[in-house]
Amino acid sequence: MKKIKLLTLVALGLMLMYGCKDVQEQQPVQSFDEIVASRRSVRNYDASKTISEEQVADLIMTAMEAPSWANQQPTKYYVAMDPEKVAAIKDLIGEGNKRNTAGAPVMIVSTYIKSRSGFFRGQAANEIGEGWGAYDNGLSNAFFILKARESGFDTLIMGMRDSDALRNLLDIPEDECIMAVISLGYRALDPVRPARKPLNEVVNFF
Repeated sequence: MKKIKLLTLVALGLMLMYGCKDVQEQQPVQSFDEIVASRRSVRNYDASKTISEEQVADLIMTAMEAPSWANQQPTKYYVAMDPEKVAAIKDLIGEGNKRNTAGAPVMIVSTYIKSRSGFFRGQAANEIGEGWGAYDNGLSNAFFILKARESGFDTLIMGMRDSDALRNLLDIPEDECIMAVISLGYRALDPVRPARKPLNEVVNFF
């Protein structure tokens, strides 16, 4: 009996010891507010770090969960990971954006399929028209960049781009509207948080 009790105590001690170690090594889970607060538009990337196709696919899967008009899911992503293709995209986004994304290993072109969101039987459902496709694309991109931040990555959404050249480079169909180019990588420096408007300039309660 004494031997069994001793073995039991030893086993419990080992469990406690390894259990404490696991807790100490576990990364803290970020709250949604912490993820939002740490997300910045990053313009200085660590060129020594890479991102895998599987990691990008995980971000896209989250972006696909974004809501859209009648669940049309109009957003599509064209992901460049090959260094030559990445460099080619960076040549098509303006000199400033090219400098800002110099160390980013992944470049993504975000599009939406035209005449889906906001349309019914081929006609615009209201005065917004194609604006709903852009709106849904923005929702998907928001999900994407927040998931990227949760995963430890950083992003920059850019609107300055040569859409015709991008369409030719990536074989993007004519029925898709090219919206934004998104860089993906790891920040080299922590950006300063820009000031936000006071709440009373943004909301009206009734």
